[in-house]
Amino acid sequence: MNAFIEPGGKVDELAHAVIGAAIAVHRHLGSGFLEGIYEAALCLELSDAGIPFERQKEIGVVYKGRTIGKHRLDLLVGGSLIVELKTVEALADLHKAQAISYLKATGLSLGLLINFNVPILKNGIQRVVYTEHQTAKTPSAPG
Repeated sequence: MNAFIEPGGKVDELAHAVIGAAIAVHRHLGSGFLEGIYEAALCLELSDAGIPFERQKEIGVVYKGRTIGKHRLDLLVGGSLIVELKTVEALADLHKAQAISYLKATGLSLGLLINFNVPILKNGIQRVVYTEHQTAKTPSAPG
């Protein structure tokens, strides 16, 4: 049985920085806007903090060694962290599965699901961890 492996180092530091930036956005805007508004505001926060990111990063979906389609990530931070933004009633298993599929497609191990449609943002953040030889785990975001 494989042990659950939590990413560390640079990607974990990026995750904490993104969470801090998202909290700042939520404190300023609150809930109720469309996802694109939060994405734009979060990009401003990341830029102001000097955190490198790519917005709407296109990735290929590979099947049996051939690219069969493309998908756009909301944010790819520091080349190692996937951030998917939502404005939904509650994060669902489908959202977690989506994040896991993005991690598989990119070969990355850590993603953040951030749902801005909550009264307290920390309740809308989930870390999604994926390693190739284990079942993905989704522990709650740190306080």
